[in-house]
Amino acid sequence: MADNVTHHDRPTRRHTLRLAASVGGAALAVGVGAGTARATDLGRTTERTHRAVRTYVLVHGTHSAGAFWTAIGRELALRGHRVVAVDQPLHGTEKFIPKAYQAQDLRALATEPSPVAALTLDDFERRVTGAVRRAARLGGPVVLVGHSLGGVSVSRVADAVPELLAHLCYLAAFCPSRSMPSPDACTASPEGQLSISPLEQMVGDPEKLGVLRLNWRTSNPRDLAVFKEMICADYTDAEFLRVLEGMQTDESLTVYAGRAVGRAHTWGRVPRTYIRCGKDRTVSPELQDRMIAEADELTPDNRFTVHNFPNANHLGPSDPTRVTDLLHGLLP
Repeated sequence: MADNVTHHDRPTRRHTLRLAASVGGAALAVGVGAGTARATDLGRTTERTHRAVRTYVLVHGTHSAGAFWTAIGRELALRGHRVVAVDQPLHGTEKFIPKAYQAQDLRALATEPSPVAALTLDDFERRVTGAVRRAARLGGPVVLVGHSLGGVSVSRVADAVPELLAHLCYLAAFCPSRSMPSPDACTASPEGQLSISPLEQMVGDPEKLGVLRLNWRTSNPRDLAVFKEMICADYTDAEFLRVLEGMQTDESLTVYAGRAVGRAHTWGRVPRTYIRCGKDRTVSPELQDRMIAEADELTPDNRFTVHNFPNANHLGPSDPTRVTDLLHGLLP
């Protein structure tokens, strides 16, 4: 379980690039996903089997993929639930890999065009909404979960099909508000600027490429140190390298600028939970707190339930079973 639970009552272009560079969900593709879930004892398993089967639709963050959720999804499935780990367009099994990245031709990598530049938040929303619709047709309540940049898709989808959702969950995720209507604006806020941004690690000119491009295969020790501090400072070097292996180079700058403010009569009527990570250097705890507070101001009769993990980095608690337990317990 979480360490404690509480019930909570305009950017420049440089800020835009800062958000992109902050890897708001970084390719977190392995991180939690590659962790080994601890065994659940027989007594707990027996105690929990009475819970109704539901479908969890899991949404990854930027530079990432559905594989981020591997360990958590596997454990939820073992507990009898359906799990859909969404790959956003041109991510995961569809991901674009620049030829120059494979070759580590850094000069060519700075200019190689990317189809990812054409993606918008509408594309992301459509992908997730499609998964939610299919899950709902198959029966059982649907729980929609987003990590980091995946939070904007959660908010958008909850506006589009609130009637299909039983619960929303944000894991160290962006939850834009009226004063911070996009991920760009969230990161441009005073709270957002407390995060680490690898501005010096960007490859090429983002304005010309239309994407934030990062070289996760770099051998530059300074770049690697920035990436590690930003994503998972407390991981071993071996664990950190597994995280990097799951990341992809490009993310669309347009997605970061997309508006994703939940409306009170749609998104605002779905019960919601926030998993707060107290040592997050990508989406700062201060920004997490502000997003929670502003969401609660919009819907004071339906406030976030907040589970605080004060020692967790951006990937979430080091033991993924703690998140699994929490997700499993969201519905009776």
